[in-house]
Amino acid sequence: MHLEIITPDKKIFEDEVSSVVLPGIDGSFGILKQHAPMISALKKGKVKVVDMSSARHQFEINGGVVEVLNNKVIVLAE
Repeated sequence: MHLEIITPDKKIFEDEVSSVVLPGIDGSFGILKQHAPMISALKKGKVKVVDMSSARHQFEINGGVVEVLNNKVIVLAE
């Protein structure tokens, strides 16, 4: 699935990934390929990403919103 992490200043990540874990306002949740469409608010925390080569990436955010649709995940982060 395709992941983009965008801040007000710049795009900090864009790549094909196998999984992403996000800090939802009601607790962390994971997204895998073929996830159902959704929109969710995010709180301050870490976005954990595993790319297609199994490399792990981690990004600190101060909240935001995530949209999942048709194997594309867009994180609008503060």
